[in-house]
Amino acid sequence: MNDVLHAALSRAAGHQQRFEHRFAAYFDSLTDPDGGTPTAPPHGSYPADALALVRELSLRGGKRLRVALLHEAAALVTDRAVPGLDAAAVSIELLHTHGLIHDDIIDDTPVRRGGPSTYYAYRSRFPERPDTALALAVLAGDLAAFLSVRVLLTGALPPERALAMAAVTADAGAAAVNGQILDLERDFRPDAGTELLHTVTEFKSTRYSVLAPLRLGLLAAGAELGPYEQELRDYAGAVGIANQIHDDWLDLFGDPDTLGKPVGTDIRAGRRNYVVHALLAAADERGRAELEAVLGDPDCDDRDLDRIRRTARAHGVDRAVRADADRHAREAAARAAGWYGHWRRDAVAFFAHLPAWSVARER
Repeated sequence: MNDVLHAALSRAAGHQQRFEHRFAAYFDSLTDPDGGTPTAPPHGSYPADALALVRELSLRGGKRLRVALLHEAAALVTDRAVPGLDAAAVSIELLHTHGLIHDDIIDDTPVRRGGPSTYYAYRSRFPERPDTALALAVLAGDLAAFLSVRVLLTGALPPERALAMAAVTADAGAAAVNGQILDLERDFRPDAGTELLHTVTEFKSTRYSVLAPLRLGLLAAGAELGPYEQELRDYAGAVGIANQIHDDWLDLFGDPDTLGKPVGTDIRAGRRNYVVHALLAAADERGRAELEAVLGDPDCDDRDLDRIRRTARAHGVDRAVRADADRHAREAAARAAGWYGHWRRDAVAFFAHLPAWSVARER
């Protein structure tokens, strides 16, 4: 690892460590009787339970890449402390929690971040009432989404800046929902090409995981977004595709203990992701038939997955997919390198080296 990348990752780790304490403090404030308007109603236990499950999943871990992105985005224009970054970090991570809860409902995922998904936590509490468990999980995800906007509008930011940043979060949330809808449509289109996969990636993940943190960090630092909007979109798009291709690769070839969740979830759910698309295009008739036979089968077991992995490796799909992720990562790095002329060098270096890390990580 070169010195510049090591320094960038060290800064990212510092952002993450500081954020964990602030995120916990945020949730404490929601239940503090002296902290202003309480979040949960004074009667009934279910609202408090929902907030507790949102908190538990939110604090259970994750890469916190969005947190590092927004801090480094602010650092593009200033090396001073920037008010509003903590609220922005809480906002974008709450939006991520919303996405995780709803994704796990859609995919019927039992494990998330090394523990039970919110949906399965409710299923264990209401084994005889699956409709109630489903409804409560949906509402817990909705709670996280609304809190992600509320935290920006109820803080100490100047009103105009708070509204602009809340609009970014709301826009990213709407894009992610549309991306999830398109993701479900994609799985009914066996002939879906890479352009549709790229569009799903942009709306379902890139806009809220990469572009929104960039926008939030720059807005918090007082920058105008207009002059830089296209270059931010171009960078975010390349990073997002590289990151998603690598995620899809990890879902088949990754280590479940390192990931904190089972592998093969996309195949069991029938997701025609980048790896599945590449394998269907490269395999012979027998290989395609074997994949189609288990695609969307929730009972697909480790033997089935091992057979698919062998087929993928025999046709070089595992290497080809990794190479495609690397190509998009290099494109993103090249775009960030063009920022040296008008933004602070150490922050630009972070964005220039981030793509290489995003396709080398193990979780």
